[in-house]
Amino acid sequence: METRHFFFAGTGDCRGYLTSIMRKQNGRASCFISRILITMALLAIPALAQEPQPKAPEPEPSTAQSKPAKDNSGKNTGDTASDKSEEQQSDASGTSKDRLFFTLPNFLTLENAGHVPPLSAGEKFKVVARSSFDYVQYPWYGFLAGISQAQNSEAGYGQGAQGYAKRFGAATADGTIENFVTSAVVPSLLHQDPRFFQSGHGGFRRRTWYAFTRILVTRGDNGRAQFNFSEVFGSAVSAAVSTYSYHPREDKTVANTAKVWGTQVGYDALTYVVKEFWPDIRRKLRKPKE
Repeated sequence: METRHFFFAGTGDCRGYLTSIMRKQNGRASCFISRILITMALLAIPALAQEPQPKAPEPEPSTAQSKPAKDNSGKNTGDTASDKSEEQQSDASGTSKDRLFFTLPNFLTLENAGHVPPLSAGEKFKVVARSSFDYVQYPWYGFLAGISQAQNSEAGYGQGAQGYAKRFGAATADGTIENFVTSAVVPSLLHQDPRFFQSGHGGFRRRTWYAFTRILVTRGDNGRAQFNFSEVFGSAVSAAVSTYSYHPREDKTVANTAKVWGTQVGYDALTYVVKEFWPDIRRKLRKPKE
């Protein structure tokens, strides 16, 4: 059974990192993940009803309001909040500038977004391209290729420099294809929103449940809750495209494709949980020491 690493690097703009090391999973693990997905599907109906509705836009501040006060250093007291807002969300694009653990692209996660306009098809492709070709991607894919080489997974690639190059190319292609299919192509065709809207309120159980169910429930461009065809169907399509195009002949089977799809969706669900709680972790890490 191949080693699995960094489950948080999965969904949305981060998704696809793990596909290349999921192609030969233990059958028992795949069966377990399938049962989880079936259970989640049966429970998706009440989750649809719990989808938080976008908040009404707040009124624009009056021009007659006084300027923000300054502290002893001469800096506006509102600058800190402004900086935080800029990190979390870009008003121009409706996407985030945040990075999971200050490294991995997290551009499709919005924190306490309230009412935000839907992304156009062009914007969906633009943000996916921005994250898919981010500078962090290539050393990560190189790391995954090294693990695959050491374990001699997908032995049809061989060993040596040529085998490593093939594995690196496959890992890069796997991640890029899945990113575009699940976050740009299918959402554009079905008018679904590929962004993850953090709940940010309630207890640990409620927030964890909310995050897990986002694998099956998403927001449409009309702001209403919908079944997440982009994730479920898009992941299946990307798994089939990558498996039957450039992977070794012995891996081109329906069973292997289904295994990759099921494992990817399961890990994407876990990734949503990490995205839900990452802002809390970030605030803890950045809290000034007293």
